[in-house]
Amino acid sequence: MPLRIEDYALIGDTQSAALVGKDGSIDWLCLPRFDADACFAALLGSEEDGRWLLAPSGDIRRVRRRYRAGTLVLETDFETDTGTLRVIDCMPPRGREPDLVREAVCLEGQVSVRMELAIRFGYGGRTPWVHRLDGRFTAMAGPDALTLLSDVPPRHEDATLRADFPLSAGQCARFLLTWHPSHEPVPLPIDAATAVQHTEEWWREWSSHCAYDGPWREQVLRSLIVLKALTYSPTGGIVAAPTTSLPEALGGVRNWDYRYCWLRDATFTLFALLNAGYHEEAQAWRDWLLRAVAGEPEEIQIMYGVSGERRLTEQELPWLSGYQGARPVRLGNAAVCQFQLDVFGEVLDCLHVARRSGVPPRDEGWGLQRHLLEFLESNWERPDEGIWEVRGPPQHFTHSKVMAWVAMDRAIKTVELFRLPGPVERWKELRARIHAQVCERGYDAGRGSFVQAYGSKELDAALLLIPQLGFLPPGDPRVVGTVDTIQRELCEGGLVRRYDTHRSEDGLPPGEGTFLACSFWLADALTLLCRLDEARTLFERLLSLSNDVGLLAEEYDPRTKRHLGNFPQAFSHVALINTAQNLTYPSCPLTERPGA
Repeated sequence: MPLRIEDYALIGDTQSAALVGKDGSIDWLCLPRFDADACFAALLGSEEDGRWLLAPSGDIRRVRRRYRAGTLVLETDFETDTGTLRVIDCMPPRGREPDLVREAVCLEGQVSVRMELAIRFGYGGRTPWVHRLDGRFTAMAGPDALTLLSDVPPRHEDATLRADFPLSAGQCARFLLTWHPSHEPVPLPIDAATAVQHTEEWWREWSSHCAYDGPWREQVLRSLIVLKALTYSPTGGIVAAPTTSLPEALGGVRNWDYRYCWLRDATFTLFALLNAGYHEEAQAWRDWLLRAVAGEPEEIQIMYGVSGERRLTEQELPWLSGYQGARPVRLGNAAVCQFQLDVFGEVLDCLHVARRSGVPPRDEGWGLQRHLLEFLESNWERPDEGIWEVRGPPQHFTHSKVMAWVAMDRAIKTVELFRLPGPVERWKELRARIHAQVCERGYDAGRGSFVQAYGSKELDAALLLIPQLGFLPPGDPRVVGTVDTIQRELCEGGLVRRYDTHRSEDGLPPGEGTFLACSFWLADALTLLCRLDEARTLFERLLSLSNDVGLLAEEYDPRTKRHLGNFPQAFSHVALINTAQNLTYPSCPLTERPGA
């Protein structure tokens, strides 16, 4: 039976990441970085598209797994009729080249173990040439090479390395897989046993700096570890997820490549890192943001590559069948070409939060912000594709206009607080104009709620952010009405959908799961309305949706009780961290956060 999305766990080295299934198979890995070609792509196809299996060869009665506390070192225990096997997986902090370490340890009895390594470069499209040298096997195709060093000598058959071997209690077999450019010599191997210990120590030292000490510390720390794992450490960019094309509806076409960095996540991510005590990561994220958006304002994109790349051309891989038949499998993301007005507010808000929080300002920072504001003054009334990147016609999305107001508001506050130069009176006048227009055209008095777009009757979960952003106070009847209407009409099984895909014109076939970040936003809004019991109940429900090792996807289907979308999703974990903070310290509502 195919694995569910939530049956996977994450390992990574803060430059790339792998998904390890409950069956002991690594079904997804891109090397040498998140957005590189996959060498294991079984997640989006079949075993023939590349995977690495290490598990008992016989029947398995029970599987239990966990991360070692405060780390990204994964332990999976397989109970069989004859004994128990533990598989330990990690990607050590990177030296020159990326490594992946796997250990098979027999805990009790005797277990027959099977290892199958099928390397398929180019997302399953290239079967490598495999040769043996000095006791190591190297698989090579095009620019990529992977070298396997193992305690158990494998055999090469059918373009796959295989080994079958017994282990008795206390015995261990280790495997080391190292990527390197095919034109360079095979690098010297690291010591696998030492590498696992070093990886554990590295993560525990990093985790020790977590400043959150509330009732949900374990879940918050796990989410912070996910954020760190999804950080491309050379630049500070944080990818939305390590995967592409995991579907938002099983068998559907809402399958997108999320291995890039979105501006929409900027403030939420910065706020989560700062509140948790990770100022270095927050500064690195701020610096990545400044580098990525540098240039002419009309050229600003909603997303960038991990080093700030701008060309993310979307294409399809027809040879991959897709996760459980969900096609097409996409690389790149055509939404990169969209005009999304809200990103200007997100950039200005993020930079203001950073400055207010003591992140040292960059000399070019304020000049860049002034440049963006000048563009926004002339373009804020344009329709756009909105925060949800609809592939239908542009609209005057209410949330986008609110974010244009945020941009002006944060610019004014920055000038007033830090005595920086700027046409404050002109910005104040425009801020007031935007506010008045949103309240007039984005609010439906008959529904008692803000609506998705001017003239629309539809709802949008992004409108839950209105009080968080400081656009209106939480107690305003229009805010209360919007929260109540969304809670009544956009919720399914108590969780929030982004919008009604059957009624909204987004250019795609209808149908998707509830959106986890939006559900956390509802908990935040209820907290601001002092409906703390409701907020805590919803938050605990959301925590219960995490898989057995604490990971969340982008969406959840309450009917099938399955995770949907790319996995694990940074936006979901950022929202978890922020909601935990808000519920732990409800006397400090979000409207008092830096930037509001």
